[in-house]
Amino acid sequence: MKKGILFLFICLFSMSAFAKEPIEGLWVTIDDESGEAKSVVEIYAYQGQYYGRIVDLLKNKEARATRLPHQPKILGMDIIWDLKKDGKTFEDGQILDPKKGRVYGCEVWRKGENLIVRGKIAFLGRNQTWLPYKEGKLTAQKDLIPHKPEI
Repeated sequence: MKKGILFLFICLFSMSAFAKEPIEGLWVTIDDESGEAKSVVEIYAYQGQYYGRIVDLLKNKEARATRLPHQPKILGMDIIWDLKKDGKTFEDGQILDPKKGRVYGCEVWRKGENLIVRGKIAFLGRNQTWLPYKEGKLTAQKDLIPHKPEI
């Protein structure tokens, strides 16, 4: 009986810890075509919603979003906005593909220590796995205020 109560307590504790896994922090994105690390995105909270900003480009730091008006630099651009926490997932946001200049619906959730980012149109979508940034050279930005790119 004692073992059953202990097992139940451990299960409940581990489930509550899983539900509280934060998405905030620095994440490495992976290029779908090459499989190589492409950028570092900082996920941050602002007024109850979550946003993602490109804080480092690992190859071409001067790259521009050529399909957006004014061709802004990709480095420093918010590519995720308006995510709302819904249980274990973060939903109802939008994500920008700066290379294509397209905006998609967005959902985000944790899977172990990784972040799953789903871009979608209606019920069709595609997942990317983002990895935790562990290099130690980059520090999270302070006092982030969202700014949606002009699309």
